[in-house]
Amino acid sequence: MKRRCEPRRRGEAGFTLIEALVALALMGLVLSALATVTAQWLPNWNRGVDRVQRSELIGITLERIAADLGAAEFISPGRDGEKPLFDGAARSVTFVRTMIGPNVGIGLDVVRIGETTDEGRLVMVRSRAPFAPLSPGVSPLKQINTKDPVVLVGPPLRVSFAYAGPDLKFQDSWHDLDKLPVAIMLTVRDAASGSVLGFSTVAPVHVDAPAASDKSGDGKSDSGNDAKDDINDDSKPINSTLKQGGQ
Repeated sequence: MKRRCEPRRRGEAGFTLIEALVALALMGLVLSALATVTAQWLPNWNRGVDRVQRSELIGITLERIAADLGAAEFISPGRDGEKPLFDGAARSVTFVRTMIGPNVGIGLDVVRIGETTDEGRLVMVRSRAPFAPLSPGVSPLKQINTKDPVVLVGPPLRVSFAYAGPDLKFQDSWHDLDKLPVAIMLTVRDAASGSVLGFSTVAPVHVDAPAASDKSGDGKSDSGNDAKDDINDDSKPINSTLKQGGQ
């Protein structure tokens, strides 16, 4: 005798079409909410990352500029000159330093760090040229043709320079003087608002006079070196030691 098949249980029938559609609708709502939230915070996240990267980059750039300026040498433009080849303005500075870089020999470079126009934008560029004695009677800057430009700072930032002598009072220019400045202040501003940013720093110049005048007859350092000692003294805050006379 054949057994009669038991009817299939209703619990084993699975999801109905309506239940599947409701589940898909709920999943769509959840995904839409997640996309909305992500669209709100992701731009802020990207701006924050860009801001951190830009801060790190400008910090490294200022360290590089400060190291360049600190290595300035007291080198006369001519063979018999008594003044150093150094010209400082608010937006540019030209000086002589020892050559640096891969596969370079022993020698001197004339370095210019200053603003120039690149595709309609103001950018700060470092360029160089091998040093050679210049002809007297002609401005040294007119005889120097620098090359190998490297962009250091671009929009929206601008960097300005100020120069201090042994009196530690900053001024906006340093032209045709018989000494190098004791310190150079680098001030970073926002190009749009003009506000000073926290990246600003001071670069002490290690040499400010010819080697023969580094010490006086009694064996003591000159006032320029004493001023640099004040700048490098960690026990004295920079802002209290330096009196800003420029911008």
